[in-house]
Amino acid sequence: MRARKFVILILFISTVSCGFSQSTNEKIFSLEEFIELVKNYHPIAKQANIQVKKAEADLLNAKGGFDPNISLEIAKKTFDGKNYYDYLNSELIIPLPIGDIKTGIENNSGLNTNSELSIGKSSYFGFEIPLAKGLLLDKRRALLKQSKIFVQQSEQEKIQTVNNLLFDAYVTYAKWAGEYQMYNLFSKYVTISEQRLRLLRISESNGDKSVMDTLESFTQLQNLQLLQSESQLKLFNSVLDISNYLWLQNDSAYLLAQNIIPNVAVFSDVVFSDNINDYINQSLIDNPILRNYNLKIDVLEVERKLKAQNLLPTLNTKVNLLNNDFTVFNGFNNNLFQNNNRVGLDFKMPLFLRESRGEFKKAKLKIEETNLELSLKKWELENKIKSYYNEFTVQQRQLTTALSAYNNYNSLYRNELLRFSNGESTLFVLNARENKALEFFQKTVELRVKLFKSKYAIDWAAGRLK
Repeated sequence: MRARKFVILILFISTVSCGFSQSTNEKIFSLEEFIELVKNYHPIAKQANIQVKKAEADLLNAKGGFDPNISLEIAKKTFDGKNYYDYLNSELIIPLPIGDIKTGIENNSGLNTNSELSIGKSSYFGFEIPLAKGLLLDKRRALLKQSKIFVQQSEQEKIQTVNNLLFDAYVTYAKWAGEYQMYNLFSKYVTISEQRLRLLRISESNGDKSVMDTLESFTQLQNLQLLQSESQLKLFNSVLDISNYLWLQNDSAYLLAQNIIPNVAVFSDVVFSDNINDYINQSLIDNPILRNYNLKIDVLEVERKLKAQNLLPTLNTKVNLLNNDFTVFNGFNNNLFQNNNRVGLDFKMPLFLRESRGEFKKAKLKIEETNLELSLKKWELENKIKSYYNEFTVQQRQLTTALSAYNNYNSLYRNELLRFSNGESTLFVLNARENKALEFFQKTVELRVKLFKSKYAIDWAAGRLK
């Protein structure tokens, strides 16, 4: 009798003490490998890169406003044997930061040639320059400046998109690792319970244990099997969740293989060692959301300067040097400037400037509005980081307490197991000890997942997941 009890005790203690065993065909899929795949191949990460390229394409489009432009106009009219006119006008326009350079050649002939045109071959070279409105800034330059800022904005939006994507990926991996741990735990205890029931049935047949002990053990096994089944379902779903982030280079998704398991050691490396105030101050500088607001203000500032130009009158001057034939600088001397030229001056100005004043005031209000949004967003982000940091520190303490409680309940369980094998306890008490140890182990796993999430939530709120 004593020998049989000793065998039962040894079997119980050995099964309780066993850790999580890894099958030979199982392969660990590390967190680092997973995150690297997400950053390189996930469609959202690729879309973020496309947005940057689109902004760069818009910048190229804006630079097109400074592309030289060549034109050619030919017109001819003959009627009833008469040459009414024969025009040829080719022109090259070279945009400058301020104004344009215009040069070209003309060849005009005919009985009814426009009197403003020069008969025969001629050439010209000149400038068209704004002297008031458009001198400091015009639509062409404003569009170029804003397009350059939009490229920077798209880079910050890309960082923010990847930041959000990676946070979800980190949390999904942690949940997968937690569900894997819980399923292994319940599977281990189901095995323990099955061995216990088998040994109790042997003891019952030998008259050492009652039917009620066997029934008590069987109900405990059923309870554990239900927990195992529920945990297995959660594990299967977590595998599907993790597979949402798994993509190949050719943009095709794939399902995680059954022999791939998470690295549960990620829960042992969850620390936050930075000074939280220094961390917040640096985060308010680096956060892509805040940088995007600052860049938005830069765009609006360009718009404000452009609207300010509209408060000025239109005053453009045009100066062209003229010469016979197609060599505009032939005989380049004072006579050329005194006699062979064409000049002009355009002036226009609304009397009340109500439209321009309204647009300028609106541009200033947009900047004020965005500055208020920026201040609010800074305060919200600062408090969000502090909130996640508070969660992290509290969960650290909770985890320490839960681990201590689990070790204590596990010691009580083993002691109760020893007492039960000596006939000094009941199976009901033993099951209660076992359930409490299970409950607190499950609590430690849940807290590890929460602590992991809070740690990366701090980095996410700061916009530092890259």
